[in-house]
Amino acid sequence: MHVVHVYKDYPPVMGGIENHVQQLAEGQAKRGLWVTVLVTSPTHRTSVTIENGVEVIRAARLGEFASTPLSLALVSRLRSLTPDVLHLQFPYPMGEVAALFSRRPRALVISYQSDIVRQRWLGFCYRPLMDRILARADRILPSSEAYLWSSQVLSRFAAKATVVPLGVDLKRFASPDLELIAEIRRRWPGQLLLFVGRLRYYKGLGDLLTAMTRLDATLLVIGRGAMAKRWQQQARESSAVERIHFLGDIPDAELPTYYAAADVFVLPSSERSEAFGLAQVEAMATGTPVVSTELGTGTSFVNIHGETGWVVPASDADALSKGIRRLLDDGQLRREMGLRAYARAHREFDVERMVEQVIEVYDQILATD
Repeated sequence: MHVVHVYKDYPPVMGGIENHVQQLAEGQAKRGLWVTVLVTSPTHRTSVTIENGVEVIRAARLGEFASTPLSLALVSRLRSLTPDVLHLQFPYPMGEVAALFSRRPRALVISYQSDIVRQRWLGFCYRPLMDRILARADRILPSSEAYLWSSQVLSRFAAKATVVPLGVDLKRFASPDLELIAEIRRRWPGQLLLFVGRLRYYKGLGDLLTAMTRLDATLLVIGRGAMAKRWQQQARESSAVERIHFLGDIPDAELPTYYAAADVFVLPSSERSEAFGLAQVEAMATGTPVVSTELGTGTSFVNIHGETGWVVPASDADALSKGIRRLLDDGQLRREMGLRAYARAHREFDVERMVEQVIEVYDQILATD
C-alpha cells in the first residue's frame, strides 16, 4: 500500500500538525507501508530524502500568502504520483488544489484539523474549494467528537467521519532526565508553570501573562512564532516580569523533562483554531496536570475538568489565575490530578493506537474499492 501525506511543512519545522504527520508517517512505515510525505520546501529548490523509512519530498516554494506556502512544484509532484491512499491535512488550500488537479487515488482521506477561524474573508473565497474536496473525500478524520459536532462545516459531513484522536510517542516521556529536572528547579525555584506551543494569535498567551500578575509562580514559555515580540513586550511591562521567561525553541530531547519539571501545564488558548491541544497530551504523559480553556473543541476532551486538571472560560485572565492557583495551593490535589492525567494519556493517546486506527480506515476504504 502506497500512502502519500500532503501538508505545508514537516520537521524540523516545528508545529503540532507537523509532528503529527511525522509520527503517523513513520509509524505507518514501520508497519511495512510505502509512505511518502509531500510538503513545501523552505527554499526555492525541491529536495527528496529518506527519513526514518519515509520518503520526504519538499517541493520548491514560490512564496507565502495568508500564512499558506505556495508551491506549483507541489502540484506537479502530486500529479506524478499514483498512491493507493492520499491523506490530506485540512486546511491547507495548496494541498487541496493539488489533490483536485491530480489523478484520483483509490482512497482520499482527510484529517480535519481545524475550521478557518481568523481569516473569514479567505474562508468565504475558499468555501467552494473546501466543499468540493470534503465532498470528494472517502473518509474524514476529526480528532474528537466535540469538534465534529461543534464545527458547522465538519458536521455536514458527519456521515463519513471517523473520530481518531491524535497521539504521541509515550515512550519519549517515560524517562525524563532527573539531573536536568534538578537543574531546571534550581534555576527557577518555587512553583513552576509551563507553556509550550507556537506563539500564534489563538494561543491566548497574553491572558496567561496577565494572570501571572495574580500568581506567585514562575512561567516558562517554550516556542517561537509571529506573536513573540508582542507578548515579550507585554511581559516586560508586567509587574511579574522577573517571573516570566521566554526560552524559545529547545532541543526536542529535552522537552519531556521540562514537562516533568513543571507543577502545572497551561494551555490558555482563545480561539477554535486550537482544535485539540496536543501539548496537553505531552504534559499529561509525564504526570503533569493541566489548566486549559473551554473552546467547544477537543481541548476539553483531552483535559477533563475536575479529573486531569481544570477547564476555565477562554479569554478570562481572572478565571485562568484562579484555576492555576487552585492547583498550586493544593499539593495533594495536584498529585492526584497528575496521576489521572498520566493514566488518561496512556489509555487514550498512544501514537501506536492512532496509527493502527488510521490504517484500519485505509483498509476499510480499499476493501470496498
